[in-house]
Amino acid sequence: MLPRDYASAAFGVPRRWSNAELRRFAPLFGGAAVNVSAWEDRDKEGDFYRNYFRSASSWSITNFGTEQGTLQGADNEIFLDLEAALPADLSRKFATVFNHTTLEHIWDFRRAFRNLCAMSSDIVIIVLPWLQPQHADYGDYWRFSPQSTIRLFEEEGFEPLYLSWTQEPNAAVYIFAIASRQPGKWHTHFPARPAGSSDPHFLLTTERAAGSRVF
Repeated sequence: MLPRDYASAAFGVPRRWSNAELRRFAPLFGGAAVNVSAWEDRDKEGDFYRNYFRSASSWSITNFGTEQGTLQGADNEIFLDLEAALPADLSRKFATVFNHTTLEHIWDFRRAFRNLCAMSSDIVIIVLPWLQPQHADYGDYWRFSPQSTIRLFEEEGFEPLYLSWTQEPNAAVYIFAIASRQPGKWHTHFPARPAGSSDPHFLLTTERAAGSRVF
């Protein structure tokens, strides 16, 4: 049965949850940071994501310049097409790369993910839809499981430090993940790191399966 407030359950609940997860960890990360495909950088709760990363030495955003993310004319805004070759001057330019619910709208999501990782000298933080209604008239192609998220990071040479997903019943499910090129720097902050993509933990088909609590 659909919840009474369908829009909130489909979009508001997972957004508020992912924002809360980000607030827990964003202050850990210093250096230059960027919100990729940021639109206006708003968190849809009245704040800006730049305010989450209070330890960052600089904050940039990228947009694509079409109906999928019109350029804002903001300070430190970069034009970036995630499906194109990454400009050389963006390679490992940022210590932290953040991206919220973009890959589902990009047909060549593997290249887009590779570009996100290539921009980072250390940390990538990503939010992906796992279980969510189709939306957006500019394309909504993909959903991502915990297992696929970890494997994507592993293939780019990143070690996942943290992975979680929305647990609220009768609501859409987002995945929140943090991964690093330099995991040894972060062991004290993330002592219990996620299992690898081939771990049987992600292959369960019982009531203990990943995501089962949301149903």
